[in-house]
Amino acid sequence: MISDDQFPHLTESNHRLTSPPDVRYNCIAWSANDTSRWWQPGYYWPVEGSREDCWIGNLVEAFQSLGYREASDESLEDGFVKVALYASGMFYTHAARQLPNGKWTSKLGKAEDIEHDSPGDVAGGISGEVVQVMQRPLTFEG
Repeated sequence: MISDDQFPHLTESNHRLTSPPDVRYNCIAWSANDTSRWWQPGYYWPVEGSREDCWIGNLVEAFQSLGYREASDESLEDGFVKVALYASGMFYTHAARQLPNGKWTSKLGKAEDIEHDSPGDVAGGISGEVVQVMQRPLTFEG
């Protein structure tokens, strides 16, 4: 169940559930298209860092290692996949991935995956705010 205080911008009309709760992976893994493990420094992380390295810069670096670069905006661009990175202060809090139809998908902690209209729909509350949008070519092999 999605709580209004945790996700204050989600409404019945701007999102839909797409899968049941699953504790094997989190929002960062989901945004990286990996449902096999939980992505967090100290558990699994694609770049070297310490268990306490939860700065937004570390998340940007993780996605750079996957071939992502800064995007100019969140609009759908043919031939690219985009991710939105969220933070509260200097700490990363969430990530969402753009779908081929232009909508976005998020994993809500250990809860459900959802499809939502825009990155702002899951901002606020526990997700923090969108601080960076990144993109990579769909054909990236890294």
